[in-house]
Amino acid sequence: MKHSERDELLANAIKDLATPELPYRFSALARGLAAFDNLIIIAYHGEQRPAVLYREYTDPVVYLPMDSQYLGGAYLLDPFYREHLKGNVVGVRRLMEVAPDHFRRTHYYNNYYKQTTLLDEVAVFASISDAITLTACFGRDRSSGKPFGKREIEALRRNEMILSALMETHWRHYRPEGDAGTTPAPLGKRLRDALEQEHGIRLSPRQAEVALFILRGHSSLSIGLHLNVSAQTVKVFRRQLYAKCNISSQAELFALLMPLFARLTAHD
Repeated sequence: MKHSERDELLANAIKDLATPELPYRFSALARGLAAFDNLIIIAYHGEQRPAVLYREYTDPVVYLPMDSQYLGGAYLLDPFYREHLKGNVVGVRRLMEVAPDHFRRTHYYNNYYKQTTLLDEVAVFASISDAITLTACFGRDRSSGKPFGKREIEALRRNEMILSALMETHWRHYRPEGDAGTTPAPLGKRLRDALEQEHGIRLSPRQAEVALFILRGHSSLSIGLHLNVSAQTVKVFRRQLYAKCNISSQAELFALLMPLFARLTAHD
């Protein structure tokens, strides 16, 4: 895209800030930088259920699992959501650059993510408060059948501050519906409580941490680095976790915990 074309699209977006037209202008500007098959703008707030602010797509299949599965709890395993939890994240992130080392082996990836037919995702992050992060996720799916090219990624990175600033300015007054300003207990604590109440399974805080790392796609080595313990110690925690839950695989762990995630987020 020529500079004059980009400047015209940017000028149109600026004119439509704080109007219902801004998401369309934002989309047109981004599409000139990197052609995408789908776009979804999501507001994350703490560990509470996210909100979808805007979406567009070529193939409707890509967002079929969004409202029921993703917003129903699967977002807790999303690498982009984990980026949000770092706080004050701004700029471009490519999914596979921030995903854990075993992400493609997870039950989440193979049983949720593949349903969307997504091949590649790049997100622009913007922070509008310490607790609220906006992400504009640009995706390539089966519609085009190929990932983003190097030049497209570079174009988005060169303009990341512009895209972030447009989002921050347009949605600067956004607040979650029903936000009472209360902060829920950490996810690990809520998960342990739910497991004990519903299944009589009592996990230690460390075992709950390991369960979440496993589901997000971290190898034993990666989990050890995060927890500052050896990979061998992580394997011990994993064996203890599986024994307490009476399971033998990540798939069974996913099947046990995902319904709990849905109920935990429903109460946020």
